[in-house]
Amino acid sequence: MIWLIGNKGMLGTELSEAFDRAGLEFIGTDREVSILDAEALAGFAAGKGIDWIVNCAAYTAVEKAEDEIELCTKLNVDGPANIAMTAKAIGAKVLHISTDYVFDGSGAKPYEPEDPVAPIGVYGRTKAEGEAALRNVCPEHVIIRTAWLYGRHGVNFVYTMLRLMATKDKLGVVYDQRGTPTWAADLSSAIISVLQAPEPRFGTYHFTNAGETSWYEFSCEIQRLGREAGILSRSCPIEALTTAQYPTKVRRPAYSVLSKEKIKRDYGIAIPDWKASLELFIKELAERSDDADVLRFLPR
Repeated sequence: MIWLIGNKGMLGTELSEAFDRAGLEFIGTDREVSILDAEALAGFAAGKGIDWIVNCAAYTAVEKAEDEIELCTKLNVDGPANIAMTAKAIGAKVLHISTDYVFDGSGAKPYEPEDPVAPIGVYGRTKAEGEAALRNVCPEHVIIRTAWLYGRHGVNFVYTMLRLMATKDKLGVVYDQRGTPTWAADLSSAIISVLQAPEPRFGTYHFTNAGETSWYEFSCEIQRLGREAGILSRSCPIEALTTAQYPTKVRRPAYSVLSKEKIKRDYGIAIPDWKASLELFIKELAERSDDADVLRFLPR
């Protein structure tokens, strides 16, 4: 039995659908069982024969985290610690989702899972501390760091760009921050591979799609594919901006490409290129243009 925590978010919803397709037995919870309430977690887990706890719950508002430090810390540090204690008490394993923001982005080659963390904001710091809390309590864990996540459920960069491209006369997008987009469907498949492994390898892993790009190049590809799929009826000029030209409250990692060699080696996972996955995603959006869950995010 799998317990999926945070089953209503972008990744959690995608995972729920993927578990159903794979015929995996699971139960899902969201805010009705708070990860901040250790007794509630223990009470819910009792007697259910849970083998894996998959934690997709987190505070992810990167900029708001600078003002909501206490809430961010509770959700990203105390929450995983409570989940780890629950798992240890019932003899379950934990798969926990983390982020590229645990690194400062000063590197020039893909980050390995064992590279030292050096977060540069509250969000990244709390995610790094949450990882440490999990490691300290529950040895049988898999931490998967990901980045630039998008998917069918919930607000994300692809939806935002499609909407802006349909309504604005021009856009400016940063070109000097590099990373790799990740389709939630591909991450869900990787998670299932870990959960179904006959002998899971524990530790910290990275998963994104393959390759690397900038936010500017990512935007240009979204527009090209959106035009081809008929989601966008016109082109919108996109200006390449420097980070200095697009100031934000939180400094973003300038380079956050993650090495996937470890997860490929230990779990035999094939990782699609980011462009191929984005093309499939946008084709699916076009095919689902009458789907209410998709329509609310697309340009009208």
